[in-house]
Amino acid sequence: MWDKWISQIQQGDVRALARAISLAENESAGLLEALASIQIPNKPVIGITGPPGAGKSTLTDALIGALIAEGKSVAVLCVDPSSPFHQGAVLGDRIRMSEWYTHPNVFIRSLATRGALGGLHPRILEITDLVKCFPADWLLVETVGVGQSEVEVAGLADRTVVVLVPEAGDEIQTMKAGLLEIADLFVVNKSDRPDSARFQSYLERMVQEDRTDGKIIPILPTVATEKQGVENVLKALTELLRSPEQKERGDLLMIEKAKHLLRQHWLRKLDAGKMKASLREAMASKDFNLYAWISRYAD
Repeated sequence: MWDKWISQIQQGDVRALARAISLAENESAGLLEALASIQIPNKPVIGITGPPGAGKSTLTDALIGALIAEGKSVAVLCVDPSSPFHQGAVLGDRIRMSEWYTHPNVFIRSLATRGALGGLHPRILEITDLVKCFPADWLLVETVGVGQSEVEVAGLADRTVVVLVPEAGDEIQTMKAGLLEIADLFVVNKSDRPDSARFQSYLERMVQEDRTDGKIIPILPTVATEKQGVENVLKALTELLRSPEQKERGDLLMIEKAKHLLRQHWLRKLDAGKMKASLREAMASKDFNLYAWISRYAD
């Protein structure tokens, strides 16, 4: 079954890709074996992240337009938070990017986090590799606006864009241990607002103080609703993808992906029933120690 879906995806069948993503979301059997049997194309994956209200979706929409203007095709994965009660999601990107849903060179799919932390779908690696099989030049992944914990995208994307707004000055300190450390490019969106220049200067100082390796992180102003500055963002991303350090970045990224998939593989092999029985038996002992049990059970 999966061989058929992937073959159709490689031929540019949008419906096949949409159906395959749904099957991947529902953990349909056979996907990993199918992905293991093909050569997955190496295409640039750009992560777009940032706190709520920064304008990630609007910037993504503007980047789609800039890529289309250059004659490129683009696939977009937009992740929205799931309700803790019914696991559903609003999937508001369908409204914000409605201009592109029928465009022949654009594929957009909304995903829910389904309770996963870090701003991404629990099967985002497999879904991303499915989309890489589709004939699109660029892949954009927009994450949930959840703040400091939204750092998993750094283990998925070739380059990560962190979107901020001038009013985020008071939030910089709290984000320092998270979003600020994963950025390859900062975008100060809504830069037509008051104090934008002051915030950008403050951000430059913060990033410079935080970077001990001397690496310079571009900080670019945009007004995404007016498409202002978006061409500069796309140019900066293109330069980053062509930079000499991209090969090393790609190697580190592959290691992170491997670690994630190995964790999933181990969890799938775990027999929950046997684990519970073993744990309950161990807990009956008066000298029970969880760490000692983990050591024994893992072996």
